[in-house]
Amino acid sequence: MNRDFSRFWVGETVSAFGSSFTQLAIPLLVFKLTGSAIYLAATFALFAVPHLLFGLIIGAWTDRTDRRRLMITVDLLAATTVAAVPVAAALGALSVWWVMVVIFIAGTLSIFFEAAQFGAVPSLVDQADLVTANGRIQASFAAATVAGPLVAGGLLVFFQVEQLLYIDAATFLVSALALSLIRRPFNPPVARARTSLRADIVEGLRYVLGHPVLRNISAMMAMVNFVSASAFAQLVYFAKARYAATDSELGIIFAAGGVGVFLMSLLAGPLRKRWSFGNVALGALMLSGVSIVAFAFAPSFWIAVPLWGLSSGLGILFNINTGSLRQAIVPNHMLGRIITIAMVLAWSANPLGSMLGGVAIERTGDVQLVYAAIGIATFLIPLYFRLFSPLGHAERYLGAAEPSVQPLAADGT
Repeated sequence: MNRDFSRFWVGETVSAFGSSFTQLAIPLLVFKLTGSAIYLAATFALFAVPHLLFGLIIGAWTDRTDRRRLMITVDLLAATTVAAVPVAAALGALSVWWVMVVIFIAGTLSIFFEAAQFGAVPSLVDQADLVTANGRIQASFAAATVAGPLVAGGLLVFFQVEQLLYIDAATFLVSALALSLIRRPFNPPVARARTSLRADIVEGLRYVLGHPVLRNISAMMAMVNFVSASAFAQLVYFAKARYAATDSELGIIFAAGGVGVFLMSLLAGPLRKRWSFGNVALGALMLSGVSIVAFAFAPSFWIAVPLWGLSSGLGILFNINTGSLRQAIVPNHMLGRIITIAMVLAWSANPLGSMLGGVAIERTGDVQLVYAAIGIATFLIPLYFRLFSPLGHAERYLGAAEPSVQPLAADGT
């Protein structure tokens, strides 16, 4: 791994540490402001809505820009946006609606960053190192998200929950500084004919929808996300309702998810070399569903904690390898729009699924039953695609496209 990649890696890891504070603080803050599962669902849904509204346009546009400069600009804007929550609280003007506006803006900014970042990694490492690089990124991100919630949980003894967001704002600035020190370009050195954004979007859609494996992955993930969106959205509600968890204990359960992601990130490369796409990716999703069912019926908080970590880790195992796969087979100048198209297709059901999950919890008053249903559906959907779609034998379709990396593994969007 070269110096430029190392700078990129360190900056984004620090930023991930800060973001883990926000991932704990925002749902906890909304819960404290409203105590409502529906508001928690709306908070989660609002992060996905910008992807549906702007994802296709932003993805195509980022392929035309200087990715490094764009990422630096987004980091600076994100720092300002996140800091607006504790500033509003200090002024006595904080409300759940203010938090939702911030989430919407932050979600929009994240599309720019993720699209640019997805295209940047192949410019920083050789193609043969993509899985290793992405695995290291995810592993270090996961380590940051283990430490972040634990530190945040401890700080909640001394600080208000909204004040944790100052830390996230500061780490965005660290990320911007690290990116500014990188000299290697994030864009391919090729000249492209001038085309319209509409033409670029259509080209990307045809690429994804015309590919049997990419098309079925997006369809499957839309279904999985529809049923599982509430699992994360309602985690604070679940822990409070089932186990009367303290704020510090919430930090522990969020950290457990990071531990699972960290361990499975390190295993992604070895598992990729040993087993096929169907066994690794779809098997991981099915086992994740089983873990959620066990999590729903865990008799104590301390048994639920490792089960949540296992489920989170199995989910990231699906993400890492297909992200690497896309980066290897998609032309670099199309990577921005390809990843945002995949996100739009896969996340299209998130807002509706999240809201329906919140309504189900409010109507039934049984968060345990809702989580069990989520786990069962998360198991059955990938099982169907394993048996009755090209995903069961994906190597037949992509072996020629990625001759240097066998066998194939999974994708998370």
